[in-house]
This record gives sequence, C-alpha cells and structure tokens, in this order.
Amino acid sequence: MRAVTESGLAEVCAALPPNPRVVASGNGALPRQLLGVLDAQVPAYRLFILNAHHGIPTRPDVVHETPFVGPGMRRSSTLSYVPARLSLVPRLFATTMPPDVVVVTVAPLHDGKLSLGTEVNVLPAAIEACRVRGGVVVAQVNRHMPWTYGDGLLGPDDVDVVFEADAPLDEPTPTTPDDAARRIGELVAARIKDGATLQLGIGMVPDATLPGLRERRGLAIWSEMFSDGVLGLEEAGALDSEEPLTASFLYGSAQLSTWVHRNPRVQVLRTETTNAPARIASKRAMTSINTALQVDLFGQANASRISARIHSGFGGQTDFIVGALHADRGQALMALRSWHPKADMSSIVALVDEPVTSFQHTAVVTEQGVAEMFGHDERTQARHLIEQAAHPRVRGELWEEAHALGLCD
Repeated sequence: MRAVTESGLAEVCAALPPNPRVVASGNGALPRQLLGVLDAQVPAYRLFILNAHHGIPTRPDVVHETPFVGPGMRRSSTLSYVPARLSLVPRLFATTMPPDVVVVTVAPLHDGKLSLGTEVNVLPAAIEACRVRGGVVVAQVNRHMPWTYGDGLLGPDDVDVVFEADAPLDEPTPTTPDDAARRIGELVAARIKDGATLQLGIGMVPDATLPGLRERRGLAIWSEMFSDGVLGLEEAGALDSEEPLTASFLYGSAQLSTWVHRNPRVQVLRTETTNAPARIASKRAMTSINTALQVDLFGQANASRISARIHSGFGGQTDFIVGALHADRGQALMALRSWHPKADMSSIVALVDEPVTSFQHTAVVTEQGVAEMFGHDERTQARHLIEQAAHPRVRGELWEEAHALGLCD
C-alpha cells in the first residue's frame, strides 16, 4: 500500500492500460475526487458503478456500465445496462466483465485495516478479481466514511495506492410521507409480528412503515441495505439486541454514519452473502418489503422500466422475494401506490407491457388495501388486486380487461 499525492495519483492513472474497465464504489460512497483525477488522465474507459449518483464523469469516451441504474446514469447516452440479479453481479467480475482498476472510498486505518464503510456490496468480489488479473486497486481515504465491521476490511496488501481526500458522503433527501404512504405503511406494519426479520429499503413507504413497528419487540434486520429508520427502531427498543444488523450497504445521514462507526452490532457484508436466497430463507419470519412501478392482474411486477427505457434494474428484489417466500412464516410484500400522481395513471394494470422484474408475491399492498396473492388461483388473485389494491376509478376497466384475459367470467 503506497500513499500518493494528487500528482502521484495522476501518474498512476496515466499508466493504466488503454480503455480499462474501472469499478467504483456506488450509492453514497462515490470517490469523486479520485475519479476526477482518473478521468483527467485516462482518455477512454468503461466505468462500472451500482446505483451511480450525480457527479460521475460523463463524456462520449466514458461508457457507463451497470446492472442497476442510478440517477447519475439514468439518461446517459453511453449507458451499457447489464441485466443481473444483485446476488449474481459478483460473478460478472470473474467472467464477462473483469476489472482492470477498482477505485473505492475507505475509512482511515483502524487496527491495521482500512474499511469500505457504508459500501461493501460487490466491491470485495471486484477487488479479488482485479488482483487476480494484476490490476490496480486505489482507495480514497475519507475521514467522513465510518469504519464498519464485516466483509469490507482491507489489509495493506489488498490495496496498491491510497489517496487522502475528505468529502461529506452523499445523504438521501428527507421525505415526509403523505396520506397514501402513511396508509400503506400502516397496512404493511400490521402484517409484521414480534421477532420478524426485515428487509428494508429507502423511500417514502419504508419511512411510513417504521413508526408502526416501534411497539414491536425482537425484530432483526437482514437486508440489502438500511437507512436512518433503524435508529428509530433502536431507540424504541424494537430491535433484538442479540442479533447484528446486517446489510451489504448503508445509505443515510451523518447521524447514521456516526452510529455505525466501529459499532460491532452492525455487520456490512458482501452481496453474495446478504442476497443469497438460501441465507435469506433461513431467517426467522423473513419479511421482504419491495415496491414497483406496475403490478398486473397476473401478479407480475415491473420495477425496472418506463416506456421501454431502463429506470433501475433487478437489484435485490428477486433475491429477497424468493428467499422470503421460502422462509418459515416468511412473506414477500409488494407495497406501492394505487395511482401514480405524476403519470396520472393506475399502478395496477391488466398486463405489464415492460419486462417483468419480479413475480409471485405474498401480497400487494396499496393505500386501498391488501390483495392476498400467494396460494390463490389466478382468478382469485386478479379479483383481490381489482377489489383490494386498485384505485376505484379504474376498477371497471380492469374487470373488462380481466374478462378479455380469461381471468373472470
């Protein structure tokens, strides 16, 4: 591990092979200063990031690669979208998409180790594949990054070059749940019992669900990610103090970063572990809460595309739905509004006309009610969706479509 200044980092970047594949920390851990130096020195390259935020290098000679499209790549003219379940993304690095360079944000040394902090995810697999092929691993040491336990600990031999540059981590924009979100949150929370294991995301619906869980006891967290909502559960005594909070990445406020810093109760693990359906299925009363853009009368969900344009990707939705359905007392919930206010259209449709992201959920929850799905025949599923989940203004139209699709007499 060699420490360099910005000029030394520029020399390292200038010596990279032509058109390298660069894998970088994503979500809220983007190493912006490091990427800025690399971008100034490398004429053309492929940039692989999961859920890239705004501020990534964008020019014709930079190809944006990802299995999960974030806001920084969503309208990229050079986007190369690679469909893959998140649990399988690490395999890409050892097969079709080997990295030449891995650039990460890390917390300063503690007990002889650097830490990937809030963003472990697929990065250990990328680092391992990069070292096997003789590539370069570069770390931006950032004092704002919390030091976390788990699979993101790097020894001096795991990193070739370190570059110190402090910058605040990205934080999510706070949201205030509206009436529809609060109602969905109430309905979801009512299905979660003491001792359940939760997969929580980020956004208005998870934020609205958490207040209803403050009176629960013995809850565990096994999730692709978690955010500030866990702090409220911790303060309320809802979490099992004997169970670690497990995720592959974290995305939240500076308060969350302070809480997870050197906190042994928080384990940030590699994606192959957190998103393995068999591991998920082993968790007690595993409850997966996801959302979608559309759900159709066959129970198929589109959470990835808008008008054929990729909006996000599979992410971990399919991993957790499958795992939760196989868990003892598990349930996979699809929580969404019955009506898209911006698009002015129903989220419950007769038949999705986009590629399907996931299928077969325990129940679909909207502010209208709960449509039970699993274990019912397709006609009953369609009836539940129309009567319990769809917005009243489209129910007549959906009944007509259901008749045409052979889902009712």
